[in-house]
Amino acid sequence: MKRTVLEMLHSAANNNDFKDVEYVSEKTDKGWESLTFSQVAEVSDYLAISLLNLGLQKNNTVAIISEGRTSWIVAEYAILKAGGISVPLSVKLQPDELMYRIKHAETKFVVISKNCVSKTIALADEIAHLGIGVIYLDNDTETFETLKTSNKHVYLYEKLVEDGKKLQPKYSEALQRSIAEVEENDVVTISYTSGTTGNPKGIMLTQLNYWANAHDALRYFKLEFYSKMFVVLPLDHSFAHTVGFYVATLCGIHISFVDSRGGAINQLKNIPINIKETNPNFMLSVPALTGNFMRKIQDGINEKGGIAKFLFNKGINAGIKYYGNGYNKPNFFLRLWKYPIYKLADVVVFKKIRKIFGNDFRFFVGGGAALDIKQQQFFNALGVPVYQGYGLSEASPIISVNTTYAHKFGSSGGVLTGIKAKIVDPDGNELPIGKKGILCIEGLNVMKGYFKNPDASAEVLKDGWLNTGDMGYIDQDNFLYVTGREKALLISSDGEKYSPESMEDAIMNSGDLIYQVVLYNDHCKFTTALVTLDAHRVKDYAKRNNITEPQKMLEAVKKSFFAFSTDPAYKNKFPRQWIPSVFRIIPEPFTEQNQMMNSTMKLVRFRILQNYSDVLKSMYTVEGKTDCQENLDALQKLM
Repeated sequence: MKRTVLEMLHSAANNNDFKDVEYVSEKTDKGWESLTFSQVAEVSDYLAISLLNLGLQKNNTVAIISEGRTSWIVAEYAILKAGGISVPLSVKLQPDELMYRIKHAETKFVVISKNCVSKTIALADEIAHLGIGVIYLDNDTETFETLKTSNKHVYLYEKLVEDGKKLQPKYSEALQRSIAEVEENDVVTISYTSGTTGNPKGIMLTQLNYWANAHDALRYFKLEFYSKMFVVLPLDHSFAHTVGFYVATLCGIHISFVDSRGGAINQLKNIPINIKETNPNFMLSVPALTGNFMRKIQDGINEKGGIAKFLFNKGINAGIKYYGNGYNKPNFFLRLWKYPIYKLADVVVFKKIRKIFGNDFRFFVGGGAALDIKQQQFFNALGVPVYQGYGLSEASPIISVNTTYAHKFGSSGGVLTGIKAKIVDPDGNELPIGKKGILCIEGLNVMKGYFKNPDASAEVLKDGWLNTGDMGYIDQDNFLYVTGREKALLISSDGEKYSPESMEDAIMNSGDLIYQVVLYNDHCKFTTALVTLDAHRVKDYAKRNNITEPQKMLEAVKKSFFAFSTDPAYKNKFPRQWIPSVFRIIPEPFTEQNQMMNSTMKLVRFRILQNYSDVLKSMYTVEGKTDCQENLDALQKLM
């Protein structure tokens, strides 16, 4: 039997235990509609036949630009069955970014949803000129006709499925032959890097890459069969892709997508509504998402005030002490001392808060970026733990994860069985346990290479090992700690280097008024920082404390910025020489709209530093060390 994702779908669709189990669900005008594993297999057959009829050939690429939905999953399986390669693209990319990827991947078709039509129309002439066909996922006739005005090769998804069903007798043998020709080393997706450190590269992930990572992840995490998962992350996100598409086929996971009709604003409003409607067991998350949940919970409790606020704060603190680091439990007497107040808070307050996530919610699985220890402690005490993992698109992507049976707060969990990991110095020499260096991995999950970029491939792939470009270490209990990107290192005037991400997270999670932080030091005597503030909390703080002068508010911001230095969670964690001496408040947050954040909600560091280079330079002048007029001006606008 070939180790391919198509074989995984085939097995699920023909397994008596799985075939009639709901695989994917989305909300439509008629309510929640689902397809079972066998139905996804059947409908993707029909669509694959239509793609063959339209001339899709072996290794042709098809871009998909859509929010998470049933038709995305069907379309990707259809592309693979027809011998093609899927190119998942973010709905949040700008038209020029989309066009770069479409051209670079040499796509033959673009699959789009209604939410992405405006960007596609902006590129319509260029797409038509290149002879690229367009497959429209929605039944909006008016939009469909608009698309056809500039490109005669525009097709409706549902019509292609219908046509494929009619053509099945004629194309049955051709489809089976196409599926049979799929090999383990064939590329499934060309997934483009987010471009946080430069131009995006197309990561080629194969059938075997996904097969191996899905099996390893399931074996290590021991996920329960027939679990229900609510998907907020976009499907171009490699984490959501692997778990949402492929792990699901191995254990009968039922996936429900957040209702994205009406675009991003409606999607945000629909998250809490959809969670209650679908009642999931778990969610995939990224630090920015769980961070937003945490802030909203804290703000809600602060507004209630009184006994609820008192019990909540006491209970969270007691829970944190009760569980210790999650792996090494505190002594019996401390646990006994903290248990009563923790249990009282759990029954009176936490139980009600957990209802936000439904009646049977058990945990989050976190990825995308390092999750700060305070978030891990907070959600664990609340009773909805975040099991943080670590991965890289180049690794399909899951490398390590904390689990229900073995987790340590602050870590990224244990490395999956089937993957070898080592920490090396800049010369490639393996380092001992506990020593910080560059993480390298080896396994069947490691990518084939970067599309049309052999030099970049050779730079990170050596003798079967993938250089992740991430700094970290493995502790004595075999938990992996990822401390930051090698390319994001701070460098002091004497050449010493330091990873800033952990300190940035600490500043954001300890300082109530701080929203985002980027630290900077490029061969300088001291470190500086760019800061954005939580506008709502700034206004609320000023109102509660009767502050009208920016100067007084600045003192509060400074106190909030440096709060991490006295926070017990970060005691003695950060060397004093790397703590910023001065910061500048940036008037607007870093967002996807201003291209300072990517689609996975990570800050695009190189772009931020480039855009605010003059501000950074000013902090290293004599006047800049003490002159805070820019900060006062920014606060005046916020207040």
